[in-house]
Amino acid sequence: MCVGLPARVVRISKGTALVDASGAKRNVSAELLDSVEPGDYVMVHAGIAIAKITSDDNNEADAVMDKLEGAAATI
Repeated sequence: MCVGLPARVVRISKGTALVDASGAKRNVSAELLDSVEPGDYVMVHAGIAIAKITSDDNNEADAVMDKLEGAAATI
């Protein structure tokens, strides 16, 4: 199973985006997306921004991850 993580774009430079995923910042390739600007949300997989998403999508993904983390803590 492959998992993509939502992240907010902080900065764009020459096809690379600095993204913030729940406080973890890293550089990812943004070359697959036509237009990405700081403040946009993207889905990141294997170091590549693969899709632009809405802030609602981001919030939903964060809620799912929180539930998964909570379930894993009880195992």
